[in-house]
Formats: sequence, structure tokens, C-alpha cells
Amino acid sequence: MLTAHHLSKSFELNILFENASFSLNVGERTGLVGANGCGKTTLMRILAGLEPACRGSVSCDAELRIGYLPQGFEPNPNLTLQETISQYTHDISRVEDELAKIAAKLAGDPSNQSIQARYDELLWQLHNADAGQAAHILAGLGLDEIDPQIPAGKLSGGQQTRLSLALVLMGDPQLLLLDEPTNHLDIGMLEWLEEWLNHSPNAALIVSHDRTFLDHTVSHILEMDSIEKVVREYTGNYTDYLHQRQSEIERQWIAYHYQQAEIMRMQQDIIRTREQAAHTERQASSIRIGGSDYKIKGYKSYQQGIAKKVAKKAKSRQKKLERYLDSEERVERPKSNWEIKLDFNPSNHLGRTVIRVEGLSIGYEIKTPLVSEINLELKARQRVALTGPNGSGKTTLLRTIYGQIPAISGTVIVSNTAQPGYLAQDQQGLELTKTPVEMMLEYLPNETEARNFLAYYLFTGDEPLKPISMLSYGQRTRLLLAELVVKGCNCLLLDEPINHLDIPSRTQFEQALNQFEGAVLAVVHDRYFIKRFAQEIWWVQNGRIRREWPDILAS
Repeated sequence: MLTAHHLSKSFELNILFENASFSLNVGERTGLVGANGCGKTTLMRILAGLEPACRGSVSCDAELRIGYLPQGFEPNPNLTLQETISQYTHDISRVEDELAKIAAKLAGDPSNQSIQARYDELLWQLHNADAGQAAHILAGLGLDEIDPQIPAGKLSGGQQTRLSLALVLMGDPQLLLLDEPTNHLDIGMLEWLEEWLNHSPNAALIVSHDRTFLDHTVSHILEMDSIEKVVREYTGNYTDYLHQRQSEIERQWIAYHYQQAEIMRMQQDIIRTREQAAHTERQASSIRIGGSDYKIKGYKSYQQGIAKKVAKKAKSRQKKLERYLDSEERVERPKSNWEIKLDFNPSNHLGRTVIRVEGLSIGYEIKTPLVSEINLELKARQRVALTGPNGSGKTTLLRTIYGQIPAISGTVIVSNTAQPGYLAQDQQGLELTKTPVEMMLEYLPNETEARNFLAYYLFTGDEPLKPISMLSYGQRTRLLLAELVVKGCNCLLLDEPINHLDIPSRTQFEQALNQFEGAVLAVVHDRYFIKRFAQEIWWVQNGRIRREWPDILAS
């Protein structure tokens, strides 16, 4: 269907990947994984024909229909939601009328390639003009609940992402190139998309940091290695890939240790041989025996000859070692991708109950609260995942608890030993004209300590000195996490904290939270993260919150 031949891409001195070759076949779904910045989006754009490679080529079927979902989507602000959707659906009667006219033209000029191409396109539109299928997609992504007359430019970022995904799916492509389709999808939508993909005949290449989603949908993995700049291919889902990759690394460590032992043996042998040659040379120089000068000179010459042979042997072995170290047979020490390091400071002592809400109703209209009659407690060292459909009131609850917006009714009681820290989904609180270093200097004594601290959050080179406005969303999330840590917060209220983190950083974040001694209430839809992190789930739906436990989620 589509094949990449020896693709390479670099920007100035920054190499993203080299000599990447792979195929995307009919009916196969492949996950594309790798650390942020390794070139996943760039590779997707090359495959979609939107960006050239530095070397190599992409070949595909001439009539292949590709549907590409980019990370950023900006709809025409002058069109309504309904008008935007109508551009991607087809009026059956109009298509049938035009098809009849084109068929007549084609009968009179059967060799005309442009008429033939239009005829094939109209046939495809007629096949795809299924209003029921479009309605199914819109409902699955929660777009049927939005006023169809709302200007598309007024949709939230999450709604625009879901609209973009819906438009791609309604186009009925043969090959889907999906760049982070799971962003801004709640658990229900994730499960809907999984089912849609698993029942679709389409092939797909999917960039996603949602490990459960990849486990449920893909049968192959392409790994982009940001250190070695290569693309590796594995059979199986994400968990299968992890096992295979770990086995490879373990085998490499064994081979590396064996090689190091062999190198040490060869080096010691060379040293002994050199010492033997030097010792023989010294003995020859110090010979003092009776007899004629001729005999003495002959014996010295004999000993010196032995010394030269031994020295030659040492030199030969040294060259052999150098050739081995420079050869392709040499096993490199396994390298790890640099992951985010969250080193939380010891938390101040917390009482048994950190936050208690009693009879709480939240929202923006007194007569129509989003959620009512909330009676819950967040206890010391407890980890709670706050989840549920988009728009159900999760962010509003966090903002009410933090005191950013007033409650409609009821009370929020925060322990006087608690120091809450709030990470907003829209990354509020960042002064975009400041640099990360300037932001950290509010808490740390000098620039050296600020830069060392920021290095734990992957800010290196000139990044700590860039204005925050120039940082990516993932970098901004890491910066906000760094601020929570340096402030010493012992109660974290996190609104989708892992949205812009890659899989290695999500794993590191899970480990850091497990070491955190304070309480955590986090809005999150990543089921893998919830099962590893949460002790309890607060599920928001239909104006109420129910308590659940992580084992209700499908593995």
C-alpha cells in the first residue's frame, strides 16, 4: 500500500532519523512511538506528501486515499459547525446527477484521463455518501451535542481536535495517518475510537502516548530511536514491543559486558607482552659474563632479537585490538533516552483529611449546576483519578476546590496543613515573556541552581533562556510541574497533567507520583496511567460523582 525507502531527515546539524525503511500494508494498524522531538510528526508529514525527505523516497498505490490528522487544526472561522461538516459529506442526488453527466462524457472520450479520474472520484463519493455513518462518527466523538450553528472558530481546542478527527474518518481514507488522535478524548470516546478502528478495513499509522489505546488497536510498532537516529519495526501491540525491546537491551548488556571483559583481557595481555619485551631488553643491556667480546656481543644480539620479536608481538596485538574497537562487531553500551526526572521534596506533615467537600454543587449557573450534592474526602497520601465524559464538570470541580471559582452551594474545607498546587489544563499562570530561568529565580537563589534544577525537566542548552512563549506545550507542562515541585506543594490538583508528555515521561511521572508523600487529585483519561497511579476513581457523569476502583477499567 505504502512503502518508505531509506528515508533520512535533518535540520541543519540536527539529524532526526536516517535510512528508515518500512511498509504500511492493507488492513494493518501500526503504532509510531518515540520520545518527543525525535521526528514522529515530521515523518508523518513526509508520508502524507506535505514535506520532503532529505534522502530516500515514498512509494504508494496511484489511487491511494490518505487521511491525515495533524496535531493542530484550525477550521474556517466563517463557517458554522454544520457547514464545516457538510463540506466532508456528500449530497447523494447531486453526486448522482454529476455522475450521469460525467459518464456520458467518458463514453464519448474513453481515453481522457481527467474525465476518468473525476468519474472514479464521484463513484467513491457515492459509495461514501452515508449520512448514518457520518452521524455515528459525530456521536462517537461527542460532536452531536454541540449546537450545529456555532461558528467553528468558537469551538474549544479539544472540540476542534475531535472535529478534525471526525472529518478525517468521514472521508473514508484507505490509509489513516493519525498524529495523536487520543488527545482531548475521554474514556468513552477512546473506547469508541478503538472499536471503530478495529472494525475498519483501513490501514493506519498512529502516533499516540496512550499505551492502553495502542495495546487495543495496533498489531505492529515502529520505534523512532532519538539517540541512534534509526527506525525499528516490531510485531505485536505496545506491550509486546516493550517485552521485545527489553529483551534486546538485556542481550546487548550481556554482549557488552562480555566484550568489555575480552577487551580487558587483550589489554592486559598487551601490557604483559610489552613488559616482557622491556625486561628482555634490560637483561641484554646488563650482561656481564666472562669470555670474549665476540661471545658477549653475540649473546646480547640474541637477547635483543628476542626482545624485538616480543615487542613486535605486542604491537601486533595492539593493532588487532584497535581494529576490533573500530569494527562493526563492536557492541555499544546500551544507552537510555533522557527522561524527565521529577524529584519531589519531602512534604510537610498532613492531617488525616486534606480536603473535604460537603453538599457541594458546582457550575456557572445557579439553576443548572454541572454537578450536585458532592460529598467526598481526599485523604493524606491518597491518589485519586478524576475522570468522566468531556464537559461533565471535572475542571470546574478542581477550580472550585482550589478557590478560583465560587461554589453554587455547599462547602470546601481544606486542611490548614495542606499547601495545594494547581496545574491548569490551559496552562494558566505562565508569564509568556519570562524565561524558565527567570521563573525559577523566584524560588531558587541563583541562575546556576535554577539551570541545574531545570535540567531535571529536560531544559538544556539555550532552552532555559528562551521566552516561555517560544516553548512547546509539552515544555510548558514540564515547567509548570517544576514550579509545583520547587514550591513544596503537598496537595496536587492536576488537570490533565500528562496530555503533552511522551510515553517515557509519563512512565517517569508515574514513578515520581508514587514517591510523592502528599495527596494527589488528577483529571486524567489515560487508562494505563489510572491503573498504575490511582487508588480510587471519582467518576463524573450525569451531574453526579460516583466512587469507583481502577480494576473496573479494561486492560
